[in-house]
Amino acid sequence: MANHIELAKQYVTAMDEIYKLGSLTAKLDGTPDLVRAGANANELVIPKLDMQGLGDYSRNDGYVNGDVTLTYETVACNFDRGRMFNVDNMDNMESAGVAFGQLAGEFIRTKVNPEVDAFRFAKYASAENISAASGELSTGEAVVAALRTATTKMDEDEVPAEDRHLFITPTLHGLVDDLDTTKSREVLKRFASVTDVPQSRFYTAITQRTGADDQKVGGYTKDSGASDINFMVVHKGAVIQFPKHIAPKIISPENNQTSDGWKFGYRNVGIADVYENKVAGIYAHTKGLTNE
Repeated sequence: MANHIELAKQYVTAMDEIYKLGSLTAKLDGTPDLVRAGANANELVIPKLDMQGLGDYSRNDGYVNGDVTLTYETVACNFDRGRMFNVDNMDNMESAGVAFGQLAGEFIRTKVNPEVDAFRFAKYASAENISAASGELSTGEAVVAALRTATTKMDEDEVPAEDRHLFITPTLHGLVDDLDTTKSREVLKRFASVTDVPQSRFYTAITQRTGADDQKVGGYTKDSGASDINFMVVHKGAVIQFPKHIAPKIISPENNQTSDGWKFGYRNVGIADVYENKVAGIYAHTKGLTNE
């Protein structure tokens, strides 16, 4: 039994590493110390700080007293997905452990990470009152101009220059790189990071399949009314992004009550949302509705 426990620990370590390498949005994860569990299992409690502005200083009476209000808002997790796989013990033995050993890594890399990213981008792009623009960007000059518009809008809205992250399709990023001009290089320097996002993860809305009945394939697909995203600028402080519960579960054959096989279960619970008073920290540029 001890061997199986050690084996499980090795798999879990590898899976955590794979998630960090494969998720394009992991850099936006909030600091765990800032949140706490809510009263219910699917809730998080996040702090919100408010204070008064400056007042007149009196040489006789000194400062005008001010109030600082720290409140906690309860938010519900909006991502709760999972799967359970069974690998026959003989199949695993005959493949020297490859069948089960590769399952976990491949599942997270090819199924979990893309859906988590797609879900987050869709939530941010569809949030109310964010800054947005749309249109075809067919040249490098057009992309640079659109990026300049985005940064100028954020500057005017007083979004902090630090921690602005650019997510952009490889095609559009390539158009900017091909210009190889001072202007194109300077616009990219305005961002804390530049991340290429495949179009398959970059929609304004997605449909998540249930994994049952006629949707057994699971995963997600582009929503019928969604637009392709060209690029997004996300200020890290604007998003509520916390992976609350990531639980890989490994059950050995002798503990499997239904078959002589290894079981691998995976559950991911988290939240992706935008602070209502920080919507200016999101800028989304889309192609417009595909059915227009």
